[in-house]
Amino acid sequence: MSHTASIQSYQHNHDFLGEHHGRNERRTWWVVGLTAAMMVVEIAAGLLFGSMALLADGIHMSTHAGALAIAGFAYWFARRHVLDRRFAFGTGKVGDLAGFSSALILALIALSICVASVERIAHPVPIAFTEAIAVAFVGLLVNLASAWLLMETHSHDRPVEAGDEHGDHRHRHADHNLRSAYFHVLADALTSVLAIFALLAALYFGWIWMDAVMGIVGAAVIARWSYGLLRDTGAVLVDASQHTHLAEEIRRRVETGDDRLADLHVWRVGPGRHAAILSVVTDSPQPAAHYKACLAEVPTLGHLTVEVTRCRGHHPH
Repeated sequence: MSHTASIQSYQHNHDFLGEHHGRNERRTWWVVGLTAAMMVVEIAAGLLFGSMALLADGIHMSTHAGALAIAGFAYWFARRHVLDRRFAFGTGKVGDLAGFSSALILALIALSICVASVERIAHPVPIAFTEAIAVAFVGLLVNLASAWLLMETHSHDRPVEAGDEHGDHRHRHADHNLRSAYFHVLADALTSVLAIFALLAALYFGWIWMDAVMGIVGAAVIARWSYGLLRDTGAVLVDASQHTHLAEEIRRRVETGDDRLADLHVWRVGPGRHAAILSVVTDSPQPAAHYKACLAEVPTLGHLTVEVTRCRGHHPH
């Protein structure tokens, strides 16, 4: 075996893209297309029929289309640069960066909806019920189709309460880029459902104020989704420790006999992929390959660095 071939056999593979990266990328671009088409239809209809409601909803839809395009670009960029050595641990976190950006956009959307709703309460305006209800129904159908495209791989990553052990496990393996796209679709679907309810109540019962109230309710729900996404993606971007179960599994497998872990760092490098650096202190040191073999069956551990120190007679706990 040549020296080059020998070195290559010990080098790490830094491809930490998600298992369904290609499929998620294709589906995201399909949703971008659907959202952009609906945006164009609403803006054109608003200008043609002189409806400010249609025009405003079309402009609102453009923010979601832009956020979804960010998700699609992140998939493309991560795949295009997966072997680029400038990225020390690959491009697996590009999706988390896109998810964080989309979460900020969701927060701004929630804020804008809340402000517009409060202004509507203070200054009611005439509503073209027929046009508004029709557009809301069409928008809901588009959003349901988009949600269906993103639902299969997202279904195991639904939002959960902070501190939920099982929810934390799902989020450690979530594709946060797909999750952000899914939340944008859900936000649009939610606003469509609330709009339909409010418009029907106003049309048949004269509850004009219901439109603004439902806007505030929708803004609150969207803000909560945004907060959860910001929390989860932000933790990944700053390498916050959220991998208690994985760390415990590593410790259980390594700490046998006199071997003890003096230092352990675990962080996420991509959807369902983690890296770890561990420092083993022992009376009877083994080659680093021995400890890597002990962890070979940990499925999510994609990058492992081991330091072994001999420390006779000392057993750190």
